[in-house]
Amino acid sequence: MKRLQYVPLLLTVMLLAPFSAVAENSTTVGDFTVHYNAFTTSTLTPEVAKAYGIQRSKYRGMLNVSVIKVQEGTTGTPVPGRVEVKTLALTGQSAPLSVREIKEQGAVYYIGEFPIRNQEKVNFVIEVTPEGTSETFIVKMEQQFFTD
Repeated sequence: MKRLQYVPLLLTVMLLAPFSAVAENSTTVGDFTVHYNAFTTSTLTPEVAKAYGIQRSKYRGMLNVSVIKVQEGTTGTPVPGRVEVKTLALTGQSAPLSVREIKEQGAVYYIGEFPIRNQEKVNFVIEVTPEGTSETFIVKMEQQFFTD
């Protein structure tokens, strides 16, 4: 099967939201809305995980970020940009989270995977610079994961 036959990843995640512990958040700054969510990769179907090279596990988390240019009267336009993420442990330790860009069917997302433990809280600091602007937005998110 070709990758284009799959529903875009963000849509898949949103369809799963009622059935799993997914936190979806968004922040609007100026002309852009940054959407971000985190979940365990075990909530992905085996087909979607395989198509995107994602390891399914209740002990792996995934962060999904997208940037939308706000346009009145529409749902907006996805835009690429620079996305950098740091995770912060409760002990104060900071670590970069590598993210990769996925473009398909007019959508642009940035995903990163990371190990998790049961009841672990992960704090994310997400820096986004949309293409065509020098303005950087910083959004923060905390997600607790339950694996058992």
